[in-house]
Amino acid sequence: MSAETPAASGQFTRRRLQFRAWRGTRPFWAGLFVLIAGFPIMYFPYAHLQLGHLTLAMATTAGAGSLIIGVLLVVLGISLWFQKHIRVFAGVAAILLALVSLPVSNFGGFVVGFLLALIGGAMAVAWAPGRAPAPEGAEESGPARGGATEAAPGPAVDGMSNESNDLSGTSPANGANGRHSAG
Repeated sequence: MSAETPAASGQFTRRRLQFRAWRGTRPFWAGLFVLIAGFPIMYFPYAHLQLGHLTLAMATTAGAGSLIIGVLLVVLGISLWFQKHIRVFAGVAAILLALVSLPVSNFGGFVVGFLLALIGGAMAVAWAPGRAPAPEGAEESGPARGGATEAAPGPAVDGMSNESNDLSGTSPANGANGRHSAG
């Protein structure tokens, strides 16, 4: 099979488009930032830097704490990819773990892990699933069979607007006059 075989490029394109579709339905970048943030936080307290014959140990008294924080961040990053419904919890937990990593783990993995976890957690909290696009023919076809037509907003009568999208509950057009009903 040569590099010029069209089947190989077609399969690569198909896989790339599948990955793009999968990535678009979840907080992928937030999970990646949180996942990567765990590595410097759990690595630096156990690292030994060699400067010639001099060994510099950056171990802290809370080495186990930084390992736990790093592992939790990695788990939160992976769970953001595969369980998108926990995005708010995982985002808040990542932000809190980033803040705890400052005093526990060499200033949050020399601020690198701290910043990555903070940004990833904020992205996870802010992410919202997209809406499916409406079919193109639905806008042009008008009302569905058997359905009621929507009242179009008309001219104002006596200074009052009868817009159908007034959700305040205080419009005289919907008969609520400030009273909200549960049903």
